[in-house]
Amino acid sequence: MNKRKIINDPVFGFITLPSEFIYDLLQHPYVHRLTRIKQLGLTSYVYPGTQHTRFQHSLGALHLMTEAVTTLRKKGNEITDAEADAVYAAILLHDIGHGPFSHTLEHFFFDDISHEEIGIAIIKQMNIEFGGRLDTTIEILQDTYHKHFLHELVSGQLDMDRLDYLRRDSFFSGVSEGNIGSARIIKMLNIKDGKLVVEAKGIYSIENFLMTRRLMYWQVYYHKTVFASDTMVYQTLKRARYVERNGGELLATPSLKYFLKEPAEKLTPEALDKFMNIDDSDVWVALKNWCDSSDKVLAMLSDGIVNRHLFKLEISNTPFNKEDVKAKKEALCNAYGISKSDAEYLVVENIVSNHIYNGGETAIDILYSNGTTKSIAEASDMFDVSVLERKITKYYLSYYKIEN
Repeated sequence: MNKRKIINDPVFGFITLPSEFIYDLLQHPYVHRLTRIKQLGLTSYVYPGTQHTRFQHSLGALHLMTEAVTTLRKKGNEITDAEADAVYAAILLHDIGHGPFSHTLEHFFFDDISHEEIGIAIIKQMNIEFGGRLDTTIEILQDTYHKHFLHELVSGQLDMDRLDYLRRDSFFSGVSEGNIGSARIIKMLNIKDGKLVVEAKGIYSIENFLMTRRLMYWQVYYHKTVFASDTMVYQTLKRARYVERNGGELLATPSLKYFLKEPAEKLTPEALDKFMNIDDSDVWVALKNWCDSSDKVLAMLSDGIVNRHLFKLEISNTPFNKEDVKAKKEALCNAYGISKSDAEYLVVENIVSNHIYNGGETAIDILYSNGTTKSIAEASDMFDVSVLERKITKYYLSYYKIEN
């Protein structure tokens, strides 16, 4: 069988699978599951074109990784064929631990366990099936492999994950300001003292990358309607769990039903198996059924998502006045005849913090022709990078809108 397949991608054109091993990984049901998980959750409620999936993103990141490996090898950096396959597998599988709607339901299924931790547990299971061929991949993902730069290519300031999702999300959202010169950045990559660096000719591409990342986060990823939609989905699943725990019998697929009882506290084989059976479709089927639920709050929330009657959202630079929040809850109690505890599902306060650039040990270093390096903060003469390092915190108040 010919396993050197070519895939047509709308962002990068033709993508060639680099090895038979990567082809075999692509055939795995866990990887194929990513075709049923939207990359940006409910962002399509704001940007209708964002229908792309985690699978598409993983393929794009894989393509960029093959380009990065080729570039680094041409510059005299040793990457063996086995290491190349390992880092290709790492970037292909880096999102394998995502649940439905991607980040939206991150901590609903497992109690305070990130999708990265879930991903490692899943890859370890896959490694048994593949006879240990993912050993080095796991080391790279956990940053225990002796060539640290391979981890940086997967998870760092200039990793192939970011270079793909910024370009891809810009393409599908139509936010053209978010486009980045990923090809230029990759051509400028090199290794200095075991660390990934950018040659000085690429400094302007890095400046553009940092500003683009800032724009995409606040204009797309943290857009107020996107955030309100995500919050509403989470509250709906949270209410469904409350109904189930209190004797209600909700229609849901068996795997989703498993997590409606309570979040899993550990990454047990049973919990992981149930989790890997869930994708966006499980949640959508449940939401459509719950629109007719006898539980009033669950029905209100489900109908709001399915028919786009979304939470209203207010943003502030300071915490919201507690009396104002209380008044919103009381108004909902009076308008819909619900209890104060029910209203807690319909009014939600969140704190959103983000810094676009994280310096220190993970700083982006610029390599000059004389062999010296400077951090981008020192090297840039265009803007003050410290502004991007500063953590920005905003307060979001999402609440059910009372219909007149």
